[in-house]
Amino acid sequence: MEKKCSAVIIGVGPEEGLGATLAKYFAVKGLHVYIAGRSENKLQRVAETIRQKGGSVTYVIADATVERDVAHLFKIAQLDGYNVDIAVYNVDSNIPSPLLETDEQTFTLLWQQNCLGAFFFGKEAVKAMKDQQHGTLIFTGATASLRAKPPFTAFAVAKAGLRALAQGMAREFSPQGLHVVHAVIDGVIDGERASTQFPGYVKSKGKDGLLQLQAIAETYWAIHKQHPSAWTHELDLRPFKEPF
Repeated sequence: MEKKCSAVIIGVGPEEGLGATLAKYFAVKGLHVYIAGRSENKLQRVAETIRQKGGSVTYVIADATVERDVAHLFKIAQLDGYNVDIAVYNVDSNIPSPLLETDEQTFTLLWQQNCLGAFFFGKEAVKAMKDQQHGTLIFTGATASLRAKPPFTAFAVAKAGLRALAQGMAREFSPQGLHVVHAVIDGVIDGERASTQFPGYVKSKGKDGLLQLQAIAETYWAIHKQHPSAWTHELDLRPFKEPF
């Protein structure tokens, strides 16, 4: 009997965030969704919304920087009897810090959250997908993946490492049928984080000046559905108003 398909997303926080939006979108498409993050309250709210709309979801409390947590997340999907069709690493922790004010703890934390966790997640995703010889693994990157700008140098180092990880994995595992994607989010997402942390900036961008959550989810799904003869490995998403 053919196994049912699922999506695994780590880095799920508030409902008005990318991780939650991806989970809700993939559930509408018929996938059982495994959502993971560090806040049980936030995961519960997202899971309840998905269920209210007829979707199927399991939430798992997990810290992306802890290897056993990430392995446990994928183990649950395996024990439930699901193929992992899509896996998304959506952890995006940022701390502004001028270089001479950046201590070892801050630098290390940013690397662990944005790069090391992606390494753990990528390995487990490949192990879950390789026998079925298909699946899409998406790493959510940032403008900093491509260029460093103060006071975000430490963040950029971590995101550049994430990009290198995605490149290496794409070259190694594409021939085995696994679609590895690095998505550069080149702009500010119109979600809870932006509206609460810098509302003045959000207001200044005006209509369509920020990336819309649903639009990003639609793009991720379109990338997942690409024919393997024309795969996208890296793409950048930005509002049409954004300079680049």
